[in-house]
Amino acid sequence: MSIARVTEITSASTKSFEDAVKRGISRASKTLDNIAGAWVENQKVVVENGEVSEYRVNMKVTFVLKDSK
Repeated sequence: MSIARVTEITSASTKSFEDAVKRGISRASKTLDNIAGAWVENQKVVVENGEVSEYRVNMKVTFVLKDSK
């Protein structure tokens, strides 16, 4: 039986929401092992001078805990 944990992260990109998700998962995988999935909880843009300057996502990342054996 597997046990999983969920952690919340925020990631940003100047390109797109998709890029923000990819960057967040890439960075999380440097610290968290066994990432199984992520749920994008919300999206937000930063606007400067009437144009989108940054895309941000808040994600809940699920990772499976290693067996303690």
